[in-house]
Amino acid sequence: MPPVHNPHLLPAHACLIVHGKDTPGIVAAVSAMITRIGGNIVAFDQYSDDPRGGAYFQRVVFHRPDFAADRPQIEAEIDRTLADFELEWSLTDQSVPKRMAVLASKQDHCLLDLLWRHRRGDLPVTIPMVISNHTTTAEDVRSFGVPFFHVPSVTGPDKSASEAEILKLLVGNVDFVVLARYMQILSPEFLEQLGVPVINIHHSFLPAFIGAEPYKKAKERGVKLIGATSHYVTSDLDEGPIIEQDTIRVTHAETVTELARRGADVERQVLSRAVLWHAQDRVIRHGNHTIIF
Repeated sequence: MPPVHNPHLLPAHACLIVHGKDTPGIVAAVSAMITRIGGNIVAFDQYSDDPRGGAYFQRVVFHRPDFAADRPQIEAEIDRTLADFELEWSLTDQSVPKRMAVLASKQDHCLLDLLWRHRRGDLPVTIPMVISNHTTTAEDVRSFGVPFFHVPSVTGPDKSASEAEILKLLVGNVDFVVLARYMQILSPEFLEQLGVPVINIHHSFLPAFIGAEPYKKAKERGVKLIGATSHYVTSDLDEGPIIEQDTIRVTHAETVTELARRGADVERQVLSRAVLWHAQDRVIRHGNHTIIF
């Protein structure tokens, strides 16, 4: 199958993320620097939570011919420009897709949605692998031309053996990981050794109904809204910085099964938006919350 054109991958475009202490002159300095290096700004977003020295965030996408070849000189110029400001920065090539691994279990709705969107060119990523603790989705995954790896879960509280096998596959081969309803808790040691962002989809509008069976809990409480939350994974279960959330209205007449079916639709949409925004470098983490441009 020929590759699908991906409109999110932009040749000769770069994304500069800047964040730190707000100081007068940041916008002028960055804009002038991009002009000096021969770039043309095509998108510029900024936010300050307090103009009197508060936290400052900036995302700039600019076009620069021969960006990949001249990247070392461009990074040196950015470093010189921002040396007098209390700022951190990162630069990414918008023509290069991020490598996204997916971890899944038996439920396939989020997994297959991501694979479908990837095949359509809707996500600026490559998917080097899907890892699952079950084999039920193996043939579906391989039908998309994506390698599938089965790493069975280890019974009992010690998950180190299965986590070690997963780390062998992931470390050095991916830029971020998505948990597409992966029904295993990742240990702090696993997250530390992995060293890349991990995005989860939680089938609840956090912080409500954390943990297992949120639709059952929602039904028992008689809620009128159900939702889903995509967040970065941290060592604190279901407490990581939230990327995206959404809800739908429900009534007393819907069963737990119907709630779960309708909730699955929300989960797919919320997760795909979170993945897209992360892959486009639109998400800046700040403490336990996020800035989304």
